[in-house]
Amino acid sequence: MPAGHEEAEESEGRIVSGQARLDDAGLDLTLRPRRLDDFPGQERAKEALRIFIAAARERGEALDHVLLYGPPGLGKTSLAHIIANELEVGIRTTSGPAIERPGDLAAILTNLGEHDVLFIDEIHRLNRTVEEILYPAMEDYALDLIVGKGPSARSLRLNLPRFTLVGATTRAGSLTSPLRDRFGVIHRLEFYTEDELTSIMHRSARILGVPVDGAGAREIARRSRGTPRVANRLLKRLRDFAQIKAGGAIDGGVATEGLAMLEIDELGLDLIDRQLLRTIIEKYDGGPVGVETLAAAISEEAETIEDVYEPYLLQIGFLQRSPRGRIAARLAYEHLGKRPPGEAAGQGRLW
Repeated sequence: MPAGHEEAEESEGRIVSGQARLDDAGLDLTLRPRRLDDFPGQERAKEALRIFIAAARERGEALDHVLLYGPPGLGKTSLAHIIANELEVGIRTTSGPAIERPGDLAAILTNLGEHDVLFIDEIHRLNRTVEEILYPAMEDYALDLIVGKGPSARSLRLNLPRFTLVGATTRAGSLTSPLRDRFGVIHRLEFYTEDELTSIMHRSARILGVPVDGAGAREIARRSRGTPRVANRLLKRLRDFAQIKAGGAIDGGVATEGLAMLEIDELGLDLIDRQLLRTIIEKYDGGPVGVETLAAAISEEAETIEDVYEPYLLQIGFLQRSPRGRIAARLAYEHLGKRPPGEAAGQGRLW
C-alpha cells in the first residue's frame, strides 16, 4: 500500500518496514495480483468480498463502500484494484493528504464513471472540510456546493454517478464516526502465516524469473514479519545476492547467508528493532518507559515507534504496552541473550 511522504521517509532505510518505499512502486505493480483467486491469504475478507461483488454485479448496482484497515504492506491497495477488476469497472486512486481542498475532491468525483471505484489511501488523513463534502457523496451520490458569497450565496446539489469508495488506513481509530459509519463493508487485514508467505514467494519468484527452492522460499517467509511487501522486498535483494554469489539460484543456504548480510535475524528483526529492545532493557531496566522518552532515547519520532516498529514486536510477544509505558517481555530478553529481571545467575526462572 502506498504510504504518505512522511511515512515513506521514516521507513526509507528499513528493508523490513511494511511501509511503502520509493523503490517499491515498480515491484508492487509487477507482482500485484489481478483477481481474488490470485490473491493469497486474507481468506475471510476474500470470501466476503467475493459474495458482495457477485451480488452487486448480478443486480447491476455499485458495490457498497469498502473500508480496509490494518498494518501496512498487507495488500489493501492490491485488493482495491482487484475489486475494480472483478467488477469490470474503472478505478481512480488518490490519498487523503493529496486531496487538499473540497474542489480537488469534486473534480475527482465528477470524473468517475458509473459504478467506478475510487480508492483513497490513508483516508484517515483527509482534511475535515473535504471529509464533510464526502458524506453526501457516499450516502446520496451527490455533491452539495455553495455558489457565491454573502447574501447572494446559494446551495447547489450536483448529482454524481453511483460509485464505490474503497478507503484504506493503518489507523482505523483515527477515522471519525460519521465517515466510518458510511462504509457498508469493513475488513481488517491480518498478518500472513509462514505458509501463505511461502506461497507468495513461489509466485513472485516465478514472475521475476528467479529460481527459488522450497527451503529458500520458506526462509524468506520466516523473516518477513508476516508482511508480503517485506517478503517481496527481501526476494528482490536476495536475487541480487544470488546472482553474484550463487549463480542466480536461491536455496535455504543462500537465503540464510544473504539475510545475515542484510542484518535481518531469524525472526525478521533488524538493527533498529534490536536497538529499541536493548534501550528498554539496558537503559530503563526493561520498562515501563513512556513512548516519548523511548523516542528521545533512540532519536526517533514517537508516532514512528507506534506505527512502524511496535506492531510486529507486539505481535510476536517481545513488547507489552501498559498504562505507564512500554515493557520488554521475557521473549525479548531471551532473543537478545539477556537475563530477565528476577533471575540470578544459575537460578531458575522466578516469573
